[in-house]
Amino acid sequence: MPAIRDDHVFVEDTDAHVAYIAAGLGITAAHIGASTVGEFALEHRCDARDVAATRLGVAAATADGVVLSTAPPDSSFADIGFPAAVAVTGFDGTVLAADEDGRIAQYDPDAGAWTDRAVLTDATVRALDADLVAATDGVHRLTDAGLADAGLDDAYDVSAPGVPHAATSEGLFALGNGWREAVTGAFRTVAADPASAAPGATGVAHAATAEACFEHRADAWQPCRDIAPSDAARVVDATYAVDTTILLTAAGTLIVVDGDGDARHRSLGLPDAAAVTVVGHTPDR
Repeated sequence: MPAIRDDHVFVEDTDAHVAYIAAGLGITAAHIGASTVGEFALEHRCDARDVAATRLGVAAATADGVVLSTAPPDSSFADIGFPAAVAVTGFDGTVLAADEDGRIAQYDPDAGAWTDRAVLTDATVRALDADLVAATDGVHRLTDAGLADAGLDDAYDVSAPGVPHAATSEGLFALGNGWREAVTGAFRTVAADPASAAPGATGVAHAATAEACFEHRADAWQPCRDIAPSDAARVVDATYAVDTTILLTAAGTLIVVDGDGDARHRSLGLPDAAAVTVVGHTPDR
């Protein structure tokens, strides 16, 4: 069983991982070893908008609702009773999801039911990460009382580990004593590795605009050094395994960068790729 790093990413210290990709064709699983991006297969046919590794398994937001799988190698996805979903994340040991109408709800696996946590009115949810919500009207934080306005405008993505970050149409922002701009540009995605993050420290992280990809290293955001500019211009999401960064492009190519900076590419032929998450497991031998 995988070792859990936090509520929304779980991997273990092994040389075998499975990356799950959400795309218009469905949810695809790709096996990643120490030196190769190996076999891959379509696990669940659907219109997938988001995917996240959680304590309950791999959850995906689809046009028909939220589906949940068990951990590999026996991954089979099943609907868990939620309307058309736009975003999903691990939160408080379970699954948090948002639908097309701004409803944010939490899944109770014991009851097999969803509990409403908040409704975002007059705006559209774009992304979730733990208790952070990115929406067309900015960033919000989920509280016991609902949603608290956290500032900014036109947020496309959020990252919770370490120093929270937000990708907006005006720039990449980091949360400290208020939001401060880290990089100027129209950002669409941001992700951070929870294993390398700490309170007040970002650790390993990536963010991308439609033209470029940036990585956080040496306590600063800089252009990605290990992938070609033509690949960096198409990055839509990132996830992390042990000493490994996995980038996903909109055309469905995985770019796997190891701790030495060596990058491996594998085209999965998935148009409209939107999100990626990773799970570690010990394969059968």
